[in-house]
Amino acid sequence: MCAAFERETSRRTALRGGLVLAAGLASTTLATPAFAAPEPAGRRLPFLLDMVQNNPGEPSFSSRFTDPAKLREYGYDGQVINEFKPPHAAITFDSFDPRVFPAGSPGRAWVEAAARSIDAHIARAHAAGIAAYVFTDIIVLPKRLVELYGDQILDNKGRISLERPLTQHIHRLMLREVFTRFPELDGLVVRTGETYLQNMPFHTGNNPITNGENSHLTLLGILRDEVCVRAGKRIFYRTWSTGSDKLTSDPAFYRQVTDKVETHENLVFSIKHTAKDFWRTIPFNQTIGVGKHRQIIEVQCQREYEGKGAFPNYVIDGVVNGFEEFRTQPRTGAIGLADVIGNPIVAGIWTWSRGGGWRGPYLHNELWCDLNTWVMARWARDTGLGEEGAFTAYASSRLGLRGDQLRRFRRLALLSAAGVLRGHYSVVHPMGKLMWTRDQFLGGSDKDLTSDFAAIVTAGRVDVVLDEKQRAARMWDEIVALSWTLPLRDHADRDYLRVSARYGQSWHRVVHHGWEVMLRGFAGDRGGRYDKAAMRHHLARYDAEWERWQRLAECEPSCATLYQPYSFGPKGPDGLYNADPDHGIKPATDHYRALLSG
Repeated sequence: MCAAFERETSRRTALRGGLVLAAGLASTTLATPAFAAPEPAGRRLPFLLDMVQNNPGEPSFSSRFTDPAKLREYGYDGQVINEFKPPHAAITFDSFDPRVFPAGSPGRAWVEAAARSIDAHIARAHAAGIAAYVFTDIIVLPKRLVELYGDQILDNKGRISLERPLTQHIHRLMLREVFTRFPELDGLVVRTGETYLQNMPFHTGNNPITNGENSHLTLLGILRDEVCVRAGKRIFYRTWSTGSDKLTSDPAFYRQVTDKVETHENLVFSIKHTAKDFWRTIPFNQTIGVGKHRQIIEVQCQREYEGKGAFPNYVIDGVVNGFEEFRTQPRTGAIGLADVIGNPIVAGIWTWSRGGGWRGPYLHNELWCDLNTWVMARWARDTGLGEEGAFTAYASSRLGLRGDQLRRFRRLALLSAAGVLRGHYSVVHPMGKLMWTRDQFLGGSDKDLTSDFAAIVTAGRVDVVLDEKQRAARMWDEIVALSWTLPLRDHADRDYLRVSARYGQSWHRVVHHGWEVMLRGFAGDRGGRYDKAAMRHHLARYDAEWERWQRLAECEPSCATLYQPYSFGPKGPDGLYNADPDHGIKPATDHYRALLSG
């Protein structure tokens, strides 16, 4: 079956590719900057860090980016180690109370094993000549400690609170013990907005920001005193947070907090390049370049809301130059890193080469993560190259492309960004539920898309939105055609280029035909009249594309694992997110399948 599938797919792709390319690569016009800004003089940013963020509660990724020698080769000077077992979960707390992890206890054995693992990571990084930092959630404390001292460290809501004097004292002793136990550790990357405990069976914790500005200032004071000054180590303090914490993206609040903290060469703030999470259609973060403290900028290279590298998705053009959706709007501020790179407080880049989010898709090839990571790193080491210069260097030196092949690969990369924008998001309707698809999950009209579909129907824009989804799918037809014209030097990467292009094509076709069924059905629910002929046509195409996508996964060893046709569900007993079996694109289309067969 696989051989026949491959022959038929190759034949159809070649025919379609000839037609697409014969029509000219300008069949889809890609957005360019609204004005030609002069290329700034090149900078070599002081910090260039990378992180592989392993999925909480799951085995660690097998990735080239866990090797510090590889990071050094790419120009990095630091590795952020993130297995959700931070250094303060790898100390005994003997300096505070020996009863927390008594000798011979299972908890102490776990702590000592975690400490040995951190020792090994530090040694590997230093052997490669780069710094070792560990990703650190605060607050995380031993469960036994909370049992012993809960009456002195918990607030009236049962949260460990930095408002309590003993909590502050414990954190000071904790940080001293961390750098006594790990004297070679170069510093910590501190997150406050979320606390992942899935990998720490003997610990508990919560978000420390329980009192807004005051909580940040208390924690920053402790970290600056104990880590930056006393230990002489570095703190990267993340502004990211969930919920209502305005430190993430409000420039006025950012200044309100950070201006009250004395600068220190070892204290650096870390800011996502987006004003919220790593979504398209979310503006550039206007806190970048603000204030008096140095900053590093976070860039996710395996985009958790956009396929995770299962299909082409080149984002560095948008990160540096501004994404398409902002280039076509009146300028009210910076839209990309190129706009702020002349500001000396913008001091570095932190790439997430792998990870972010939950579950899959799981990769067997890192081509698209590698493209985003390498280009971002190359630009950070010489911003005068420009993003396109760094991209061309990757395509020629890493992939072995030359001449017109470089132009075609550039076209494929930029098309992938344009296709993702129209397939996952929209340029004709302001999507309210950006998480309708994320990780390996596909939501439907029965929950995730309900409010957006209601707005689309009310505005009379059903056909406009569906035309956009069709256009996105056609972009992926061109991407597949282009993939067959690019002889990448590495044969495994060449194969994955073609397989992943077809994966993206199937994803966008499934979404197009699924939306045709769901949105037309939703409009019928509201108006009482259904376009049953169109719905039947697209339901048949939807079924056929799912079958084709499944054959791709069965027949191509390099293919990433497939999406599940269900919504992103609630956490299970293991603390991991699972599919919601009652909602998603499958239950929603099956609802209208029943209507059409009735």
